[in-house]
Parts: sequence; structure tokens; C-alpha cells
Amino acid sequence: MKIAISGATGFLGAHLATTLRKQGSDVLALVRHAPGGGEIGWDPDAGTIEREKLEGVDTVIHLAGENIATRWTAEAKRRILESRVRGTGLLASTLAGLARKPRLLISVSAVGIYGDRGDETLSERSPPGAGFLAEVAQAWEAAAQPARDAGIRVVHPRFGMILAADGGALAKMLPPFRLGLGGRLGSGKQWMSWVALDDVLSAMLHIIGNQGLQGAVNLVAPEPVRNSEFTRVLAHELHRPALFTVPSVALYLRFGREMVDEVLIGSARVIPERLPAAGFSFRFPALGPALAHILNPA
Repeated sequence: MKIAISGATGFLGAHLATTLRKQGSDVLALVRHAPGGGEIGWDPDAGTIEREKLEGVDTVIHLAGENIATRWTAEAKRRILESRVRGTGLLASTLAGLARKPRLLISVSAVGIYGDRGDETLSERSPPGAGFLAEVAQAWEAAAQPARDAGIRVVHPRFGMILAADGGALAKMLPPFRLGLGGRLGSGKQWMSWVALDDVLSAMLHIIGNQGLQGAVNLVAPEPVRNSEFTRVLAHELHRPALFTVPSVALYLRFGREMVDEVLIGSARVIPERLPAAGFSFRFPALGPALAHILNPA
């Protein structure tokens, strides 16, 4: 297959590109710099893209977007929203106008679309919630509509926290936890929706190969955990104590109230329904075995 990926040099994109190449696919990276061989130039801010290089591509995977792990100033929020909506809109409208359209556009999203929902169990059938991230995710997914209207199958994997030792949130947690300085965030009662990187990569291949999957797909493990449980299990796997509590006020000082309330202490108890219904089996449905594999790969 011929597959184009935006965000191919990022944490997830690099792993996914490697996996796809091992499967025998020809992977083209969408890049903002002057493109070389095997690359497609684009600039979402300027609305430009090398559309001729997308002719005949089988699948397009759109991963690019501004990092949300920062203090949400008005400028940061603008960048977070526009980086997702502009890029998705440019890709979707370009693909819709091609003579040889791709069969599939995978335009990623996030479980932030459900907002802070306490103990409520959330599936793909659940309505969006409230808050900045929920608004961003709804606009993000809606921006792919031109591709859908053109008959392209569109899938929105809604990612939870992707667990890997070499990137993402877990990689940032490991240094303090290894020093015995780990601890729960706030009350620790908030639900965390997580997924092992290995399952993400397998699920993405499953999505590409399964013609029946379209629309929103929760890409999270079937067993979400509370933050206190996540803290306990991670400390156990590292053979370290985790006796501390990071108070909400300290998080507010570092990241601001809005970001903390939605991302760090907000609660999202999300489960996958569509992936298992489409025949996908998670290798790591439970947190303990997932962390054991990630931290001590055989």
C-alpha cells in the first residue's frame, strides 16, 4: 500500500511509519520543510500542499497537531485549535478533489471530546462533553467532512493516553517515579483512559484493513483506571514507593486552572466498543501487564 502520514516524525508517527514499512507499505511523510524523496510538502497555515503527490495514495493518516501539554493562554488555545482544524480541512478538501482519491482517511482525535464526566462510562455512542478540548475535538473531526462527502472512508481514532517508555506522558512520569517521588494527582479519583503503544499500532493496521470501520473509534484499553490505581501500579512495576500527592493548587500554578481541570484531574472513563465489535483483540487490556511489558520488554 501507499500511505501518506502527517506528523510522521513525532512520537506516534515515527513508530507507525516503521510498523507500516515493516508490513511492506510505501510511506510518504507530509513535511513543512522543502520535501525530499518520499516526502510531500505542505503548509496548513498557508493552505498549500503538493496535491499531485497525493494522487494514487491508498490511505492518508493525519496525526499532526499542536501539543496540548502547556499552559493554555489565549494564544496557545488558538494554536491548538487552528493546528488541528486547518490541517484536517486542507487535507480533506485536497483529497476530495483528487482524480485518484484514497480509500481511507484516518484523522485522529482524542477522548477529550467527552469532557470531564466523573464516573460515567463513555463509549462511541456517548455525546460530546463540555470544555475547550471537547470543542476542539468536535471541530477537528468535523473538518474532515469534505473527504467524507467525496466518498472517502473516514475514521477518527479517539486516543487516550498512549503508554510507551520512549515518548508521551509515561516517559515524562518515569524519572520522578524511579526516584520514588511519584504520586497521585489531586484526589486521584479521576479516571484515566490509557492504551499501550503496541495495541495502538495493531489497531491502526486493523482499521486500515477493516472496511466496515468508519467514524469515531475509541482507541483505549478496555479497562480504564483511576489515577490513584495508575500511580500504585506504576510504582509497583518500578519497585518504588509512591507516597506523594501533587495537590491541585500546585498543578494550577504550573499549568493554569483550565488545562489542569480538563487534562490532569478531569475524569474520562472511556471504553472501546467498535474495535472489539470489528474483531480487534487488545494484547494488553489491563494496566499491570501493559506496564510490565513496556518497562521490561522481553
